[in-house]
Amino acid sequence: MENHYFVDSDKLSEAALKKKHTLETDPSSRTNHMEYMEGMERIKSDIMERVLTEMNSYDYSQYTARDVNAALNHDVCTVEDFKALLSPAAEPFLEKMAAKARLETQKHFGNTVYLFTPLYIANYCENYCVYCGFNCYNDIKRMKLNMEQIEHEMKVIADSGMEEILILTGESRAQSDVKYIGEACKLARKYFRMVGIEVYPLNTDEYKYLHECGVDYVTVFQETYNSDRYEQLHLLGHKRIFPYRFEAQERALMGGMRGIACSALLGLSDFRKDALASALHVYYLQRKYPQAEISLSCPRLRPIINNDEINPLDVHEKQLCQILCAYRIFLPFCGITVSSRESETFRNGIVKIAATKVSAGVSTGIGDHESKYTGKESDSAEGDEQFEINDSRSFDKMYKDMSSEGLQPVLNDYLYV
Repeated sequence: MENHYFVDSDKLSEAALKKKHTLETDPSSRTNHMEYMEGMERIKSDIMERVLTEMNSYDYSQYTARDVNAALNHDVCTVEDFKALLSPAAEPFLEKMAAKARLETQKHFGNTVYLFTPLYIANYCENYCVYCGFNCYNDIKRMKLNMEQIEHEMKVIADSGMEEILILTGESRAQSDVKYIGEACKLARKYFRMVGIEVYPLNTDEYKYLHECGVDYVTVFQETYNSDRYEQLHLLGHKRIFPYRFEAQERALMGGMRGIACSALLGLSDFRKDALASALHVYYLQRKYPQAEISLSCPRLRPIINNDEINPLDVHEKQLCQILCAYRIFLPFCGITVSSRESETFRNGIVKIAATKVSAGVSTGIGDHESKYTGKESDSAEGDEQFEINDSRSFDKMYKDMSSEGLQPVLNDYLYV
């Protein structure tokens, strides 16, 4: 078992500082990021190999305007067409891509847009991911909600009118074990008709247990599909193991989950290759598990506490729009979520073109929904946020704004019998 360091005081211990420095400067001090740790389930799947082979061989500079025109004129978008649409050659065709993407969205989703909100119940983490505000070496206020506090947060959110919730924790089994997450999900079933989780990757039997606790879908971000870059960014903890994280969504489906979501964190590596890999991950899972509801997210880097080097503009809005239009054309049935990392203006526009789901009333901190939703001071302490959001609209404001854009906001469309 590795030694992990939590920052619960004003300063890191001398031992923690020494290990942090060693991890950053000496690659040989890190565990092999491609080897499973004890307790990690291995499954027989060729999807990772297929995705990485396609991504590593992708040379987007070879595509021309002719390739892009051909892709836009095809009734069915092939993998090769999708590669052309992600390439720099497609940038002058963005208006045509948007028009085609909008037709596909309307054909399969009508004018609907789904609304949800995240609930962070703990921010303890055992990983050292250099870009994340929750990482175990970052000096932030740590907090883990108890069940009474979780239920209070859920009631505040439910009273706003929200019917779908996404439960998140930092990636710490020690502080947020599977039973703790399961009990939180059971509480969520009292207040919400749709429950998702975004927690550390689990084994199939653990996903099965959480599904029995009421979880409908699982979101896992691969962060980057470039394994070399992944190794440089994830220096400590279970998250360091690249293949175990990659196969999390498939284990969730094997455990009975109805839906899963995939994504890269755009800006960590070559965004065109990461976008290709994210979509292919979905593409191959759709074909292997045709019963599953599979969706894509498209987060970009956002600023975090104690880090002035993260630049959220590494992938510009025009490039993000190109990616989302390409996603929709290639995967017409796939849900696409655009989070509060993006601006109000961008989200208002993209939901009319390619996106089908947006978050509202968002907080990435711990235990602060009452103060943010009602203005009332919370009786308990609050934990620091994972990253800074961009669009802080309330649920009510988002609902009205989506309606004014000519869209039908949907809170839930499932009936349980």
